[in-house]
Amino acid sequence: MKKYLLFIDTETTGKPKNWNLPYSATDQWPSAVQLAWVLSDENGVEINRENFYIDVEDVKISVQSMRVHGIKKEFLKENGKDRSWVLNKLKDEILRYQPLIIGHFTEFDIHTLSCDYYRAGLENPFSHSGFYCTMLKSEDYVLNPEIKHLRLSQLYQYLFDSKMENSHNAIIDAEATSKCFFEIYRRGEISEDNFQNMHQKIICKLKF
Repeated sequence: MKKYLLFIDTETTGKPKNWNLPYSATDQWPSAVQLAWVLSDENGVEINRENFYIDVEDVKISVQSMRVHGIKKEFLKENGKDRSWVLNKLKDEILRYQPLIIGHFTEFDIHTLSCDYYRAGLENPFSHSGFYCTMLKSEDYVLNPEIKHLRLSQLYQYLFDSKMENSHNAIIDAEATSKCFFEIYRRGEISEDNFQNMHQKIICKLKF
């Protein structure tokens, strides 16, 4: 495992329209309206956390997404930061610590942010990153044959026998992802081969 881990989550304008197109097809990929991350060392000691809302003038939030996270344009105008400023904050953190990037559905978060880096005309800091995904790992804990993965709240419930509160807030979800990862790791259920295999599953789907 790497020395530093960055647990990341986004809330977005919607879902990708076409998962197979490059990030230059910006109308096919959603934008992040909230970006949060928790940076920890390999022992689970938190180093830093950040939580930003992103205000972009021409962004349109789908009705379905608004129902999930409750973020509205009016809120972003009052509380949002400039997209490039937020993305540069994340880039600086990644370049400084070279962390393993971990999310719950990491592929979706990295697709979204990679397209946002393209939109902003900024270098993509993920191109040399390693990746892990607690959603993909949750396959090991699925008992219902009709579903493939557990939602973050379901994984949290499974691991801690406790309800996760206030999901679909990026900083809450990033923190919960961190807790789930370290609990799974503490149980000895993540091997070095698992790290490598998971990275390959994710990286082959990204459009770097």
